[in-house]
Amino acid sequence: MQALLDAIRTLQPPADAQRLFHGRGGLHPGCEHLSLDAYPPVFVLTSFQPLSDDALATFGAALQARWAQVAPGEALNWVYQCRHDGRSDTRLMAGAVPEPHEVSEDGARLRVHVLRGQNHGLFLDMAEGRRWVRAHVAARAAESPHAGSELKVLNLFAYTCAFSVVALQAGAREVVNLDMSPGALAIGQQNHRLNGVDEGARFLAHDLFKSWGKVTRLGPYGLVIVDPPSYQKGSFVATKDYARLIRRLPELLVPGGHALLCLNAPELGAGFLQDQVRGLAPELRFVERVPNPAVFADVSPERALKVLVYRSPTLEEAAAAAKGDVA
Repeated sequence: MQALLDAIRTLQPPADAQRLFHGRGGLHPGCEHLSLDAYPPVFVLTSFQPLSDDALATFGAALQARWAQVAPGEALNWVYQCRHDGRSDTRLMAGAVPEPHEVSEDGARLRVHVLRGQNHGLFLDMAEGRRWVRAHVAARAAESPHAGSELKVLNLFAYTCAFSVVALQAGAREVVNLDMSPGALAIGQQNHRLNGVDEGARFLAHDLFKSWGKVTRLGPYGLVIVDPPSYQKGSFVATKDYARLIRRLPELLVPGGHALLCLNAPELGAGFLQDQVRGLAPELRFVERVPNPAVFADVSPERALKVLVYRSPTLEEAAAAAKGDVA
């Protein structure tokens, strides 16, 4: 517990939502079950093992002491969530949680809900992925403001649509958001209204694997974002369903279009995705692996979140490859 207490004693009031301590990465022995997040103005302490009342009191006292130093006169708000044996228990430990609760990240405003469910509406480990999308779309818009379909984005497994908000803020013409959960997409619609970008967004509460026709007709896309759950029965199981998706990617992309492929399964390394693309969509070219936020450092990087960028061939590259095949 000492590493977390040390992190609390040096924390600064964050402006944006972010992780403050990541014991799950295995770099802090004895704290592998602990994480501390900031969803301003609320701190969320998560444990994957039950914590004793004494331990909770110790963490609470440390948070209160540091908050009195860095934010004198302001109330401390913090929540504890225990995830254990497939269940979660969430408690407000001090202060209050705003309703609605809105946080910021790089200029985007997003709704979160830290008192219900295990997923709070914004996955903090994907922050660099969202920054990549913002930079990528902005660069494309600057290069060719009238590029048309190059700035159309497909956001698969959209959840609450943070990727879509970022893409539209950066200059995308249109984003098609698809997710099986109408509730998540409803929050996504709120997020778009919060940021004044709702006119460029579509929301499809569909099962992707039953909706290929519609998704294809709405394309092609300059960017396809794929951020599925690693294992969600009835929705997506990475080991069998990623292949079904990857073989369709080439027909969804414009020439020179990009795909952002995400995988958050600790048991599957980046090689899993790379092998799938090589075997099922060999024309796609690997561009880069997007780094995770530094705070999410892991003793085994292949267990951490994997975010890989691929690009489809341009018309010129495709023509050159065809000539090469003929020769």
